Amino acid sequence: MCGIAGVVSFQNNQTISNDKLKAMVDTLYHRGPDEAGMAIHGNAALGMRRLSIIDLSGGSQPIYNEDKSIWTVFNGEIYNFPDLKKELTDKGHIFKTNSDTEVIVHGYEEWGIDFPKKLNGMFAIALHDQKKNKFVLVRDHVGIKPVYYSFSNKRIVFGSEIKAILETNLVDKELDMNALGEFLSWEYIPGESTLIKSISKLEPGKLLEIDISNPKCNPYEYWDVPFYSNSPSTLSEAEWIEKIDWQIQKSTKMQMISDVPLGAFLSGGVDSSLIAASMGSVKTFSIGFDDPTYNELTWARKVADQLGVDHKDEIIKPDVLDLFNHLMQFMDDPIGDFSIFPTYLVSRLARQHVTVSLSGDGGDELFGGYETYLANHKANQFQKIPSFLRKGMIEPIINSINPTAKKKGLINKSKRFVEGLQYENELSHARWRLFVGDAVKQNLFTQDAYGNLTVNSADHIVKLFDKAGDRGELNRSLYVDVKSYLVDNILTKVDRMSMAVSLEARVPYLDPDVVDLAFQVPESLKTDANTTKIILKKVAAKHVPSECIYRPKEGFSIPIKNWLNNEFKPLMNDLLDEQKIKSDGIFNSTMIKNLKSEHQAGTANHSHILWALIVFHDWKNRWLS
Repeated sequence: MCGIAGVVSFQNNQTISNDKLKAMVDTLYHRGPDEAGMAIHGNAALGMRRLSIIDLSGGSQPIYNEDKSIWTVFNGEIYNFPDLKKELTDKGHIFKTNSDTEVIVHGYEEWGIDFPKKLNGMFAIALHDQKKNKFVLVRDHVGIKPVYYSFSNKRIVFGSEIKAILETNLVDKELDMNALGEFLSWEYIPGESTLIKSISKLEPGKLLEIDISNPKCNPYEYWDVPFYSNSPSTLSEAEWIEKIDWQIQKSTKMQMISDVPLGAFLSGGVDSSLIAASMGSVKTFSIGFDDPTYNELTWARKVADQLGVDHKDEIIKPDVLDLFNHLMQFMDDPIGDFSIFPTYLVSRLARQHVTVSLSGDGGDELFGGYETYLANHKANQFQKIPSFLRKGMIEPIINSINPTAKKKGLINKSKRFVEGLQYENELSHARWRLFVGDAVKQNLFTQDAYGNLTVNSADHIVKLFDKAGDRGELNRSLYVDVKSYLVDNILTKVDRMSMAVSLEARVPYLDPDVVDLAFQVPESLKTDANTTKIILKKVAAKHVPSECIYRPKEGFSIPIKNWLNNEFKPLMNDLLDEQKIKSDGIFNSTMIKNLKSEHQAGTANHSHILWALIVFHDWKNRWLS
């Protein structure tokens, strides 16, 4: 696991200095504290920080092929590298290390730009082909590892994090207003955009090949979630259970390759419990808070006892203001997800004992684990109620009830359900992920700022539904989540927070073979009107206590709505100060004042929009000032 960075100039022999490359690389120290590697050849400068996992003594980067004409820096792990190394050795390639990185340069030699299709792993790869005068940037199939770039007619600057690109002072730092609008809507920035106009994300499953002598920036997709129609299955439910169980165990074992200590996150829920069960004897880690509605340690301990694993847990009472200040250093590509806090804290706990930890992320998006899928079922039924009853009685009554301090509960879930109904039906389940719609934006932004918003909140979701094709209503929703919420929120959070403590996080559910299999599973075995993850729960129940499996889904979060009225109140009042908001000219200070007042009075839960505004203003102070 590493952080990569570099600059490739399109003007002969005009690249950055060794000192400037070192400065880029140093911004990524937390991603790879073990060593730095840099090389500048002609118009290409590649650098990296290394967290040593495979071939501790011999895997230093950049790595070259036999004649040093092809060289690469790489962030991630290639789990099938032993098989690829044997295949390439049989074809005459000569390896000098035992690292997974070296299969990249020889794989490129052998298969050209089709080489990513052969890789099973998580990766962001930068490769320079001196003979052909080409530069290649690649991101893994599902988007587990990030890579950003800024392309101009002079150069391409890239890095595992935006801060490495900004360190060069070679890019303009202009705020992308459309990206800001989408960030407030979804709490993440979808697709290739970032909050900085000149910097883009390379999207999952995409490759950018640049002819340095005639540079053009046209990333293309080398992989997408496989398409399977929702036709009846010839397999029985029992056969599907065995098939899924076998594949998850196989993928988990493959991802246990490591030359350093390895463990797993364990929440006591379906996804993480099944991964821990598939690993065998292992160290597991979980954290909880002193608020009982945000504490799942009892369930994690039950699973750990059943599996007989070496389990470590903590009840956390963090100094949240200091923690906020620390974590925002890693949010140069920000998300508004509150669960960065517990993700960081459990990563910090794990890092005291191991260097690699496996995670259960991805199970919800592949097997139908979110309550938003159930909400969409219920919305179809709810809308059959006569409009005069829905709009004239039921919805007004629910809206009039104050939210409770609990994490969920009937009142809070009912209020959120009604909130989601205001959005377009074409958003399907994603309606309950949207927190700031276009109508709210019109009042939230100043008139001048709102005039710069040209992208509708729903656009990226609607486009993904179209791209998903006719694969069944649920599988279309799962496709949308894999291509948006999973990559731009969940995986961004896990990558940022684990790397903040120099911990490598691996995600066995996102092995391409598991993804392929999951989209073959009939929709009826994933969800129905009342149940999520039907088939995966039955797989997990083979290995862990059923009481841990068949319980309400809680999610990994913090009591943010309560903290905003207490621990975070000074921070909110500072960053969302009325005079500062007015001077920025982006947001309507009166509306923000009202949002704060209603939240503090307990008449509404505005935690999502207030937190997104807090995160944005801290980001702006750090990275645009």
